[in-house]
Amino acid sequence: MSNSGIEWTEMTWNPVTGCNKISPGCKNCYAEAMSKRLKSMGIDKYKDGFKLRTHPETLSIPFTWKKSKVVFVNSMSDLFHDDVPFEFISAVFSVMNNTPQHIYQVLTKRSERLLELSHKLKWTDNIWMGVSVENDDYTFRVEHLSKTAAKTKFLSIEPLIGPVKSLILNGIDWVIVGGESGHKARPLQKKWIDFVKVKCEEENVAFFFKQWGKPKFNVNPSDPTIDVNHPKHAKGGCELDGEIYREMPHKAA
Repeated sequence: MSNSGIEWTEMTWNPVTGCNKISPGCKNCYAEAMSKRLKSMGIDKYKDGFKLRTHPETLSIPFTWKKSKVVFVNSMSDLFHDDVPFEFISAVFSVMNNTPQHIYQVLTKRSERLLELSHKLKWTDNIWMGVSVENDDYTFRVEHLSKTAAKTKFLSIEPLIGPVKSLILNGIDWVIVGGESGHKARPLQKKWIDFVKVKCEEENVAFFFKQWGKPKFNVNPSDPTIDVNHPKHAKGGCELDGEIYREMPHKAA
């Protein structure tokens, strides 16, 4: 586990590492690049690079945290990957069920398997379940998520690489939007962000704008949050029409 620079969480916990690309949002996967770097540093957990591995030895870690945490689960993988045995997924859920003092944020692109297994899992209130949506071709993941028994449901529309005009937010509690970063980052258009923001306002869904990704994508070159010394700095800045939107689900209150 480690403290996280991700704006919408506090720390990460990775009982699974490694993955493979399944949709356009995966193209410039940060976890793949980080895994290679950690392997070159001799970190045993990443000795196989980005090959999928489960780490049973990590399951006891949440029980050692003395204060309540907000935890992004498997930032370096996907818990619902086809190669993760159901028994291990169930073991991860058991840990989350038995540490109700922590909030766990689980995110997947494999919404079909999520829906398939949902009824076999225990969804305690502290488990927030999310799906990634990068463009209009993948809004079907939202429908799958909406059919699960998760108490808090969220979307990570990041990297947003195209419009999501078929987006439906029924049953969704929280939406995160962000642009892609890195030297191969694909462009972000403000109208795509605005569409999601308006949908959230109409449906009373918490809206969190994470980042533009790169300063050149930001429509406001004077956005103060572009500055790395700004307390709300994000990659490429994070103001939208002069405001910072970092809303959290009402259920987090």
